[in-house]
Amino acid sequence: MPLLEVTNLKKVYTTRFGGASVQALSDVSFSVEQGEYVAIMGESGSGKTTLLNILAALDRPTAGEVRLSGKDMEQIKERDLAAFRRENLGFVFQEFNLLDTFSVEDNILLPLVLQGRTYPQMAGALETIAKRLHISDLLKKYPYEISGGQKQRAAVARALITQPQILLADEPTGALDSKATDGLLQLFEEVNLMGQTILMVTHSVKAASHAGRVLFIKDGQVFHQLYRGGNSCEQFYTRIADSLTVLTTGGGD
Repeated sequence: MPLLEVTNLKKVYTTRFGGASVQALSDVSFSVEQGEYVAIMGESGSGKTTLLNILAALDRPTAGEVRLSGKDMEQIKERDLAAFRRENLGFVFQEFNLLDTFSVEDNILLPLVLQGRTYPQMAGALETIAKRLHISDLLKKYPYEISGGQKQRAAVARALITQPQILLADEPTGALDSKATDGLLQLFEEVNLMGQTILMVTHSVKAASHAGRVLFIKDGQVFHQLYRGGNSCEQFYTRIADSLTVLTTGGGD
């Protein structure tokens, strides 16, 4: 059974006073296996952010179904959604979303505090994840004292410390320079090789070329997909770029 199953997903937004409606997703279906690294690409307005919000249980679909480990997310009651996200999902954002008044250590531990973990449990988890992501020397610093790449590593640590079923990343390289981007993409590959499932929304062909599969969204539907297979990142980059050209120009079959 796939870890994540998305079936005939549809999302329609209606204006505040019930006037015009906008169909953000029309019929999206795909699945993600345990341990996969999947990138989602598409032009602005294609529906990829709406899709990510639904997968993150931040929005509800108009129709269709999302199942995580066989559990229908539509059946989760509103009052239980926050706990569901904390226990099953990890999030990495473009702007890091770290709290400047908290140390790096406290930012990373926040999800465990919300879960009610004991201090010994949190200390052990923090030591493990900090060593794994090479940020042990940053823990006592504050976000405004470290670089963008270091902030994103801290954000990844916060996302992974709860051992989520799936890591959802929204344009994770968007605010990083080229060196920090390379470091983050290498980090994502490393944690994926350790078995972490990753689903990443990105505009970056470079970022997508590090994934094992790329889904292309157009007009609210999955338009095409590519598997990396035995390609190098450079070879996969070229294939992705070619597919994006077809996507944006309307060429191809």
